Amino acid sequence: MLAPVAVVGIGADGWDGLSPNARRAVIGADVLMGSPRQLDLVPTGDARRVPWPTPLVPALPGLLAEHAGHRICVLASGDPMFHGIGVTLIRLLGPNRVRVLAQPSSASLACARLGWALHETPVVSLVSDPVSTLLPELSHDRRMLVLSRDEHTPALVAELLREHGFGETDITVLEQLGGPAEVGFRGRAAGWTRAPGDRLNLLALHCLRTPGAVRHTRIPGLPDDAFASDGQLTKREVRALTLAALAPEPGELLWDVGGGSGSIAIEWMRTDRTCRAVGFERDADRRDRIAENALRLGVPALEVRGAAPASLADAPTPDAVFLGGGVTAPGVFEACWAALDVGGRMVVNAVTAESEALLLRWRSEYGGELRKFQIYRGSALGGFTAWRPHLPVAQWIATKETNA
Repeated sequence: MLAPVAVVGIGADGWDGLSPNARRAVIGADVLMGSPRQLDLVPTGDARRVPWPTPLVPALPGLLAEHAGHRICVLASGDPMFHGIGVTLIRLLGPNRVRVLAQPSSASLACARLGWALHETPVVSLVSDPVSTLLPELSHDRRMLVLSRDEHTPALVAELLREHGFGETDITVLEQLGGPAEVGFRGRAAGWTRAPGDRLNLLALHCLRTPGAVRHTRIPGLPDDAFASDGQLTKREVRALTLAALAPEPGELLWDVGGGSGSIAIEWMRTDRTCRAVGFERDADRRDRIAENALRLGVPALEVRGAAPASLADAPTPDAVFLGGGVTAPGVFEACWAALDVGGRMVVNAVTAESEALLLRWRSEYGGELRKFQIYRGSALGGFTAWRPHLPVAQWIATKETNA
């Protein structure tokens, strides 16, 4: 039976901070794997040292197979199960093949320094994600931790905060946490001029919104002008009602078919950081615009594909489907409905008489509920205010009850 892979968390204090069990795992290994920085933290021994390749994750199966039958020890930062390699290895090998020996995470150390309650402090990782990923997390008077990619992350975060109405945010940069070279710096986003420091750093933010700044919360119904658009945009009131009908839960996947500006998929993903979406759009310019909107609004992981039904074939199975464009296109609804598992949800919006007639037919065949609404917005009419109507929208909401 193969020995489990030992995953040893090591902090900035290096060898001195390891427990006796962790030291035995390192000393007893035939093969040591880790970043060059981590490998330099442990004494030289007889073990073969294997620095991580780039990119790492695709190379892991081959590396482990190459050294099968040997005692492998993987070095990780702090707690390997906190945004670390331990999670990846357990997904790859299973929990019985991995033995994790953890140190305090960077988040634990940061909260200890700051006097913040760890269980009340959200953590956002920018180690491999764009800095805009932080945007959905921002709210006034909220405290959070940000895991940095490198020494340039603090300046990028400060710039993002300034550009999105959070220039008053208090930023603390903690470098080399837990080690002899630990140091901290503090400043405001609006006046951040500090040069890049140590690559190993973490940010603590006390978010403060500038008075009068536009509020972009996780609640669906962002302002229409938050999205770049050529006019193909589900208006904010209808968008909020549509997201309520789709009812996203954490971890669920949406198909947004006929994406237009991508507003439904983007707002779906903003409701929770684990929500995923695939947008389908036939027009190339709109596909580019959807990707730009997703990046700018903090959900860069939105996947954008071509026209339905051709691009649906190998897409992951959705938990919910929104059909907002191409309602009358042959085969689109049928392909979307067939892709849903039992319990999956379908929401279809219609604004033309022809598409509305299809909703009536589908409701009679598959059940569900119909509703129709019209939004009025007040606008100036001379020195008075008049109500100007938008096109009425018919909506069909259905849950798939059988695969028959």
